[in-house]
Amino acid sequence: MQRLILKSKNKIVLISGILIAIAFINKWTTGNVSVFIWSLVIASVLGAAPIAIQAYQALRVKVVSIDVLVTIAVVGAFLIQNFEESAIVTFLFLFGAYLEQRTLNQTRSAIKELTEMAPESALKQMENGEFEEVEVDEVDVGDILLVKTGAKVPVDGIVLTGEGSINEASITGESIPVGKEKGSNVYAGTILDNGTIQIVADRVGEDTTFGKIIELVEEAQDSKSEAERFIDRFSKWYTPAVLVLAFVVWIFSRDVELAITILVLGCPGALVIGVPVSNVAGIGNGARHGVLLKGSEVISDFSRLDTMVFDKTGTLTVGNPSVAEKLYYGKDIEETLGYLASIEKESDHPLAKAVLEEIGETKISPVTDTEVVKGGGIVATVNNRRVAVGNVALMKKENVKLSEEAQEDIASFEKAGNSLVITSVDGELKILMGIRDQIRPGVKEHLHRLKKLGVKNLIMLSGDNQGTVDLVSKELGLTEAHGNMLPEHKSEYVKMLIEEKGQIVAFVGDGVNDSPSLALANIGIAMGGGTDVAIETSDVVLMNSDFSRLPHALGLVKATARNMIQNIFIAVGVVLVLLASLLFSDWMNMSIGMLVHEGSILAVILNGMRLLKYKLK
Repeated sequence: MQRLILKSKNKIVLISGILIAIAFINKWTTGNVSVFIWSLVIASVLGAAPIAIQAYQALRVKVVSIDVLVTIAVVGAFLIQNFEESAIVTFLFLFGAYLEQRTLNQTRSAIKELTEMAPESALKQMENGEFEEVEVDEVDVGDILLVKTGAKVPVDGIVLTGEGSINEASITGESIPVGKEKGSNVYAGTILDNGTIQIVADRVGEDTTFGKIIELVEEAQDSKSEAERFIDRFSKWYTPAVLVLAFVVWIFSRDVELAITILVLGCPGALVIGVPVSNVAGIGNGARHGVLLKGSEVISDFSRLDTMVFDKTGTLTVGNPSVAEKLYYGKDIEETLGYLASIEKESDHPLAKAVLEEIGETKISPVTDTEVVKGGGIVATVNNRRVAVGNVALMKKENVKLSEEAQEDIASFEKAGNSLVITSVDGELKILMGIRDQIRPGVKEHLHRLKKLGVKNLIMLSGDNQGTVDLVSKELGLTEAHGNMLPEHKSEYVKMLIEEKGQIVAFVGDGVNDSPSLALANIGIAMGGGTDVAIETSDVVLMNSDFSRLPHALGLVKATARNMIQNIFIAVGVVLVLLASLLFSDWMNMSIGMLVHEGSILAVILNGMRLLKYKLK
């Protein structure tokens, strides 16, 4: 019976509302007192039933809930035959709960949308080579899958054949399609806008990027912040205190209606719901914009941070060295580029890949008599020509003449933080390339936005030499920059900032070597394209390693923290105004109090829901 009544709450609200309407229409038209009273009595009994059941369930687990206060108030009003009050209070309470649930469901829309985006089937290559549709749970790592235009990518994988454009909004928050070709990574839940591709499954089920996003957002929305835990403790004492206050008022005044009205007005509904709805809406907004906040407790520290520490490679910089500057000397440059590519194609040096990417398609020639000069570079014979590729020391050893112009160019390249790749042919200087890890596009502007959001200290820690670190720091306008730092040095520095300087520190990184610092910082922020270890030990994940998400994340948590405080003020302020109006005015009664009370609950919910549309200005 209890389950049936609770399941029918919405129908009870509708019937109660109709009965109340019938009662007052009858009173104002025919004046039939019996119809008026009996309509209100039935409405009161119907409305009180689900509230009383919820109160009973709360008392069974030794919790004095809002339902207990309302039940006592309604029973009291019913006993003193104030049927208008009892009927209206139960209707408003149940109708308010209905509206509250509807609006709360909207705040959880982000996770609902994510869940609905999850792929359910896949076209899997069978043993006979044909592709058959199977449940996505039947896909294993290593399976080959076919994705057609308009279909969802079923798992994380790597493109084997084909080309196309994929909408990655479910992962990155960006709706602009991303081109994919052989070797490109694709993610579950994204949509192939055009083209047809075959992929090999790399991660399946809950291990996919999409699966982890859903898991993280669900865990975050179910977690409780420090403010929520405080309000939970507060409400456990506050609700019984309202009961005691109402009893004391009745003892001294002998006014039952006044005591009952205090029970209704003192309900802490808006206070209990205000902070959770802010957290849920804030986390939902983050999920939509490629920012995963791992729990409500992250919001408090993140909103108050004053220092942000960055790893350099892969965070402030792209992480892949590339040719930043180049100069050509003399003639036959195309031919020389072919010689250079032929030599670098056989090299495993970290800079060789950058050189080959810069040259692109060119004629490759056989390489003979290769000699690796330790600390210098490579000397080899290509098309019967002696080609040297390396640094200045190798050029001097090969007696390559460096003009004053060339020496000035070399000094300029080195000053800009480049690693040099110099090429000579038969003792003549031909090509000068400067290779360095490029700063991420837009990082300087995003760091400026972080400063405007209140971050006082922007610090870079890197394993690179101090000269390179200083150049990057100067270009980006950082507060401090420290080079030659091993992972243990980085974590010790973060610990010093927290313990000795008393700063609230966020560390931003992407690699395994960043994990100790990510775990030690007040807030660990991982770039989503980084290692699993870094992502697991962090508190915040920026999907797709998009640095532009960082200012949005900080602005969002600050807005969420402000929203929580606003909701607390609304909730407490309304209760104080209601109680003051009851004690010092004649117009306040139980029905008006319940109406204002339910209005305050809707006010804090709607205020929290504003966060769903938050965008950093």
